[in-house]
Amino acid sequence: MNPETKKIVAPLNDSVVKNLKAGDTVLLSGIIITGRDAAHKKMVDLINSGQDLPFSIKGEVIYYVGPTPAPPGRPIGAAGPTTSYRMDQYAPLLIERGLKGMIGKGRRSEEVKEAMRKWSAVYFAAIGGTGALMSRCIKEAEVIAWDELGPEAVRRLVVEDMPLIVATDIYGGDLYVTGPEQFKAN
Repeated sequence: MNPETKKIVAPLNDSVVKNLKAGDTVLLSGIIITGRDAAHKKMVDLINSGQDLPFSIKGEVIYYVGPTPAPPGRPIGAAGPTTSYRMDQYAPLLIERGLKGMIGKGRRSEEVKEAMRKWSAVYFAAIGGTGALMSRCIKEAEVIAWDELGPEAVRRLVVEDMPLIVATDIYGGDLYVTGPEQFKAN
């Protein structure tokens, strides 16, 4: 482990989020949830209609993933990150309701970044194309909502030392902006 790597445990709170800066490498352990487009739409539709979600999102970290079926002896199949911008229309409301972290790949919209600053949430980048390796960090997986969505069902995952990079922090730091700028400067 890199001496600068931060070990954090989910669910998250404001204190943890405030100590993370864009560019930090982290090893995430604890309990997180999964969700992609269809699950996000269901969550936002329920909230907008005044109904409760079938699970709490307060303090949660959501991994944008649609895992493959679990091979024998494993809790989950390949579990690589999904492109995050597809959740951008839903993320601000979920962040306002207590979501503290998101894991995916790619840039986020200005609306998502503003919600992250306002309500204290962080966006972690996972490396695409590493689904089989990422799944090794997942020790347990259980569908907790909308099983009919198949790979897009919401799952509760127990993770151990999931390697991530803080891509966007609450201070306006965004590796998807500064990374290309630094590359061009060199």
